[in-house]
Amino acid sequence: MPFDSEITQHAIAVLEACRARGATVATVESCTGGLVGGALTAIPGSSDVVMGGLITYSNAAKTALAGVPDDLLAIHGAVSEPVARAMAAGGRAALASSLAVSITGVAGPGGGSEAKPVGLVHFACAGPVGTVHRERRFGPLSRDEIRRLSVLIALDMLHEGASGA
Repeated sequence: MPFDSEITQHAIAVLEACRARGATVATVESCTGGLVGGALTAIPGSSDVVMGGLITYSNAAKTALAGVPDDLLAIHGAVSEPVARAMAAGGRAALASSLAVSITGVAGPGGGSEAKPVGLVHFACAGPVGTVHRERRFGPLSRDEIRRLSVLIALDMLHEGASGA
């Protein structure tokens, strides 16, 4: 699947930064359904950096694959900072990678609520020195655009993690 040139350039930058630092990456994706992993592995030779990816679309998958505690999901809901952090940490451990990025959000067009509207996305990047979180409220963009922008943010977080920023 071809990705646009902006995503491709960001993916290449992540891979180059990881190679320079001897880092590896993993992805744990919900609302993006594997697009970050797909963008990285679309680049020839990425297997020296990419350990793997988990698509954790359901809460059961978040628990079974990334080790997200059931009580965390019950208390905060899937689209939350604590769950994004747990997804990233769990994916990093499960795939034995230096860095892991997670994405959980409401890409729409339905599924939103007043507290968690369409366009709300939580990101986390876990690495050797801790976990960084970001929250974005994209607003009423299309599902495709929310997912595209989410891929770019996740790639940026991996790049920053690999660069030591």
